[in-house]
Formats: sequence, C-alpha cells, structure tokens
Amino acid sequence: MRVLLIEDDFILGSSLKKALEKHAYGVDWLRDGESGLAAIESLDFVAVVLDVGLPLLGGLDVLRRSRQKGKQVPVLLLTAFDSVRHKVEALDQGADDYMVKPFDLEELLARLRALIRRRDGRIETVIRCGDVNIDPSALVARKGEDTVHMTAKEFQLLKLLMERRGRYVTKNDIEYALYDTGSGIESNATEVTIYNLRKKLGSDFIKSIRGVGYMIER
Repeated sequence: MRVLLIEDDFILGSSLKKALEKHAYGVDWLRDGESGLAAIESLDFVAVVLDVGLPLLGGLDVLRRSRQKGKQVPVLLLTAFDSVRHKVEALDQGADDYMVKPFDLEELLARLRALIRRRDGRIETVIRCGDVNIDPSALVARKGEDTVHMTAKEFQLLKLLMERRGRYVTKNDIEYALYDTGSGIESNATEVTIYNLRKKLGSDFIKSIRGVGYMIER
C-alpha cells in the first residue's frame, strides 16, 4: 500500500516516513505543495498525509484543487491550528480527517488505517477477550460496560496481545511492533506497560513466562 506524505518539516517528515515504512507502507515523501498536488493528480495512493503549512502551495489549496479535479484519495490533514474555524474549513475543503500538531504517532497510524478501511468499504470489528473488548478504529477499550482509559502505547500493546490471543508474544516482537528500535527505548518499557494494563484490566488478564513472553489466554 503506497501512501503520499507531503510535509516540509524535515525532522517530522523523516520520522513519519520511517514509522509508515515500519508498518509496511510504501511512502513517497514530498516537501512542497506544488509537487504534492502533481503527485496526487498523476499517481495512485491509498491515502495522503498532508500538512497545511507548505511552501509554494498551501495544504488546503492542494486539497481543494485535487478535489476539484475529482481525486477522491483519503486525506489526513496535519495542522498546528486547533480552532473550530480551521477544522470546519479543512473538512469543507474535502479533508477526511484532521490532526493537530503535536500528535501521537500511534493515533495517526490508527486514523490512517481507518481511512483506508473506509475507502475499501471495510469495517474493523470489535476484538473481544473475556469481558474486555477493544474497538481499534475508535481507539476505545472497555472492561464490561466501563470504558478503560489508557495511553496509545497501552492500547497498541493490548491490541497486539488480543489479536494473538492464545499465543505467547515475545518482548522482542512487542518492541519491534510498538517502538522505534533506534530511539533508545527504556529497557523496562514493555514491563511497565504490561504492569499498567494489569492494573486496569486485572492482574490475571495477561499471563507471562520469564524468557518466553506474554499472552492473553481467552
């Protein structure tokens, strides 16, 4: 699946490109609005991640002109503005979703997956294990009838374990799936996240065997 990333900030753009590629997307990264618009008009992408503040041609102009030319590729807009007026303008110009900087990378990836599913006419079903269920598209976790509030990393780890329920997931697999291995993560980051999940979902919900990994049985 090929994604077009249009972002002029080098640090943010390179981080997003690396994260998207880590999650099996092919990425074309462009850094100005004119070349971005040309790419949308001439190439096929499953989605576009589009910054508002671009040189040569602003992100909203890129969005508006691409829609006027009949291009219906899903667009996730990135902006530094958080006012209702800016959100309304973005949606009116044809944005499919909208995120304000700074944002959580895991949330951006989840929103991007949701846009692609909607484009393909697919709906991700709720995942259930015992009395715990999660809705990956809405980033919601529940235990019984109660919503469980958790961080993006906690949600992603819980989703990974629930998707692989009945099988042990190694610490290395977890770190590869959830973290940028080049970012110098804390050695106990996985253990801390598991500890927090057990506090929220029950001490017996996630099983572990030292040297093997973690598992949700049911």
